[in-house]
Amino acid sequence: MARVSVEYHDHIARVTLTRGDKMNALDDAMVQAILVAGQEVAASDARVVVLSGEGKSFCAGLDLASFAKMGQTDPTEWLMPRSHGDTNQMQEIAMVWRRVPVPVIAVLQGAVYGGGLQLALGADIRIAAPDAKLSVMEMKWGLVPDLGGMVLLPHLVRSDVLRQMTYTARPIKAAQAEIWGLVTSVSEDAMGDALEMAVDIAGKSPSAIRAAKRLIDVAETAARADVLLAESAEQVQLIGKPDQMEVIAAQMQGRKPAFK
Repeated sequence: MARVSVEYHDHIARVTLTRGDKMNALDDAMVQAILVAGQEVAASDARVVVLSGEGKSFCAGLDLASFAKMGQTDPTEWLMPRSHGDTNQMQEIAMVWRRVPVPVIAVLQGAVYGGGLQLALGADIRIAAPDAKLSVMEMKWGLVPDLGGMVLLPHLVRSDVLRQMTYTARPIKAAQAEIWGLVTSVSEDAMGDALEMAVDIAGKSPSAIRAAKRLIDVAETAARADVLLAESAEQVQLIGKPDQMEVIAAQMQGRKPAFK
């Protein structure tokens, strides 16, 4: 059974987890399908990605059958190898969306637990329905977050919030998640708002959007001098180039830009 669908329309890639009857829980097939989808859209000409899960929940985390398998193998064999640059296969389901060169908007509803939360954290922007509940769930199973959460969470929440969520595994409601910085906004029409934002982004200069994502990644991880240099280097590649000239022409002529 397919676990993820990928559709393209007007330069928007819609990536949907399609295991809704199981709350889009992560099994081996789902993990592989997410990785393939991320790699596919990264290589496409999409200008923005909308990542969502069908049914009542975005993703409830690792499924119970996968938990049962854990004690039957040596975790060193599948956790320690770096199969995708600096990540293992499980970490890559979140980090692949940071590697995708265009913005990724996640639409969240229902359970966003454990690995599902970390998958959502890989997106650039998260729009949550009011019924969404988010949890760093791993402690419930005697584990720690290990799908990239400890790279992504410290950029979003205060240390005390990170510690409370990690130590207790308690789910929080969407409104609290917005206050704490885990979600960008809460909306009664999360998908509608995400698609509206995607259309807006898709209409911007494709080269500038990609440059902005690269630059933000540097800004969040590099030293001051490196960030300042990266600003200049990215701008050099934009000023006077076809996309920027088209933006200027469209502004002057009062029309929407048309990028090649």
